[in-house]
Amino acid sequence: MTTDRDLSLPAMLVTVLLWASAFVAIRAVGDTYSPGSLTLGRLVVGAIVLVALARPTAATLPRGRVLGLVAVYGLTWSVGYNIALNAAERDLDAGTTALIVNIAPALIALLAGVIFKEGFPRPLVIGMLVAFAGVALIAVSTDRGAGDAPGASTMGVVLCVVAALFYATGALVQKPTLAFMSPVMCVWLGCTIGAVACLPFAPTLIDEVSTASVQDLLWLVYLGAFPTAIGFSTWSYALQRISTGQAASTTYLVPAVATLISWAVLDEVPAALAFVGGALCLVGVAITRYRPRGARPPATDGATARR
Repeated sequence: MTTDRDLSLPAMLVTVLLWASAFVAIRAVGDTYSPGSLTLGRLVVGAIVLVALARPTAATLPRGRVLGLVAVYGLTWSVGYNIALNAAERDLDAGTTALIVNIAPALIALLAGVIFKEGFPRPLVIGMLVAFAGVALIAVSTDRGAGDAPGASTMGVVLCVVAALFYATGALVQKPTLAFMSPVMCVWLGCTIGAVACLPFAPTLIDEVSTASVQDLLWLVYLGAFPTAIGFSTWSYALQRISTGQAASTTYLVPAVATLISWAVLDEVPAALAFVGGALCLVGVAITRYRPRGARPPATDGATARR
């Protein structure tokens, strides 16, 4: 008799490494691809890689409410998040971007308070204030180092917050869908729906690919095959077995890993004040997850898959 081993922790560690590398890859090709075309290229590659694993058929495709939720997940996380993130990294280094986007776990807690009626306990409110104070501090640090275009970095910070909001929404919407389909199928559908939504960017992508270097083409394939196809599949595997808050909390590691990779690959290091702001962001997110000793944990967010 075999048992279904819970590999959610190693799956999340793979996700952390691949998602961290994505910040670096996006930064590396920011001058080659526009935000929308990069999103389309990444999703097309991801969908192609996953189709052999998902093996979609008419019988396995979701319908009704579940399909609607997957569509929302695809449009928010696959499309909205990626476009906002790609645009933000034209103004901000990879490490700073990862620090700001990582307020998403706090936003997940905030949205869960509304959607799942978990309320707004004091740690949530305090943590959100601390996290956004960190974002403001990062904005100040980037403005000071922005040179001739001080407003550009501020816009980058705003885009990061927008990306974090799409991330939080996508994670919360995706959770209940995993009770009805496999993680790979969910990610494939998200990529496919997102790619269809991004088809208006196809002419631009064709033009940019035709003039891209071999290195930039490889970065595009890497983004689609690894952070997207593999990274989101391992995330979905873990999300199927643990709560959204637990999964999102593990991504606290992403900014540190992204900063190290960016330093090694792109020779980029965030400003000192940005490190302080990033630390405030992480502290704020940690505060939102605080539960007094003996307090009853909140109900699991969304439907939990039973496998």
